Amino acid sequence: MPFDPALLDPSVIPWMQILFWTMTAFAIGGAIGVVSSKNLVHSALWLIVSLFGVAGYYAILSAGFLAVVQLMIYIGAIAILILFAIMFSPLLRGLGQGQSNSQWWFSLPIAFVLFLALYAVVNVVAWPVSDTAPTEDSVVQLGVAFVGSYLIPFMVVSVLLSVALIGAVFLAREKTDVEQEAL
Repeated sequence: MPFDPALLDPSVIPWMQILFWTMTAFAIGGAIGVVSSKNLVHSALWLIVSLFGVAGYYAILSAGFLAVVQLMIYIGAIAILILFAIMFSPLLRGLGQGQSNSQWWFSLPIAFVLFLALYAVVNVVAWPVSDTAPTEDSVVQLGVAFVGSYLIPFMVVSVLLSVALIGAVFLAREKTDVEQEAL
């Protein structure tokens, strides 16, 4: 019997399960890439993939604000800052040496025991389930709070963090020959 595409009903496809397992592949695959990559820059890029999978979990759970925060702060700021720190570090630049850890065998049984403990907790605890939907959109409430009464503190913190980043770059940069002679 040949395949009839008219019989495929899109309403019966478990889209949420497909999306969940896709995000799981991103999160776990990225985490495995982080620990198995011998290049530090590649490990940081795999970290971005893993954090993207976690942001997908937040989106699946209808926590839009946390998904955006995960994307903007962790992927957009921290992971890029890690990449810049790796690329600008004079110790790692141009060496061509990979990272390795000869004690991975010690962490493998610990990770397995922790996995079994988490699996037992997930299966033993009776997790409460609620069918009621949230009454108001929390993202809109947070946006109004940021633009309303917390606008000035939010802007002050952003300027302070920008100044700290500029100062860190200034302190970490290599000195020129003229600056070395002046010291």
